[in-house]
Amino acid sequence: GVLLVLKPAGMTSHDVVAKMRRILKLKRIGHTGTLDPQVTGVLPLCIGRATRIVEYIQDQAKEYEAEMTIGYSTDTEDWTGTVQQSAEDIVLEEAEVLKVLDSFTGEIQQIPPMYSAVKVNGKRLYELARTGEEIERKPRSVTIYSIQMLNFDQSMPYPRLSFRVRCSKGTYIRTLCVDIGKALGYPAVMSALERVKTGPFSLTQSSSIEQIEQFLSQGNLSDYLIPIDQALPQFPVHTLHENSQVEKQAVNGVGFSPEFIDPAPSGGLLRLYTYQHYFLGIYEFDPEQQLIIPQKVFH
Repeated sequence: GVLLVLKPAGMTSHDVVAKMRRILKLKRIGHTGTLDPQVTGVLPLCIGRATRIVEYIQDQAKEYEAEMTIGYSTDTEDWTGTVQQSAEDIVLEEAEVLKVLDSFTGEIQQIPPMYSAVKVNGKRLYELARTGEEIERKPRSVTIYSIQMLNFDQSMPYPRLSFRVRCSKGTYIRTLCVDIGKALGYPAVMSALERVKTGPFSLTQSSSIEQIEQFLSQGNLSDYLIPIDQALPQFPVHTLHENSQVEKQAVNGVGFSPEFIDPAPSGGLLRLYTYQHYFLGIYEFDPEQQLIIPQKVFH
């Protein structure tokens, strides 16, 4: 199933997976979207057979609560880097800030930061950045579904702006903070970040590593595991008619006619169950071939 871990600061996503492998004494564990070491928040872990659905959870929208500091910039685009530029006497109106935030909704272009895991010519950007090399990066399209201001504190020399953002996979919040700063006319950095949601999974459903160890020792860890089918609410539910031949085809990875499932599919991925409500797996309806094609069978 899927275990929702509350990632602490100071650990990489890979560290969390390694620690959980030791705690659970299991090798088959995969995470569903990297968080930088200093970032906290929801990190869904796919355990055992659930590692086969990592891609579906990874593709889901993410929600963050971020804080940016306006008035200086760094080489890493966040507060951990070396200061590159700074500004004095920052004057901003709240109305202007709200207008700029609003201008970032929809599809935007981002240039990945040098300190990122993006590969260029087979090398990760952060490897090049550590040697002091800066290379040209191609802009990428990402989507900002919503962005709202939480707080704007101008009591310090460097104002701090907090916001909540819902965005597509692959969005760099550090870069978003820098770009918001540029739109306001000042250098800026991301100064705090927490992932509050990945797809349908929220912070309130997540458990710390210490809590998970406790659940394990109490013998009730299974209560906190989300079953594979329930972890994919983005795919509609369809039920197979009572037909042993078609069920056999479905389980053996053979395509079959959509006339054998209810309701009628409209296209795309779906969750398929037997008429006895047993989860079979993820299937795809191909309208051209008029076939239900197995993608991931769990039966």
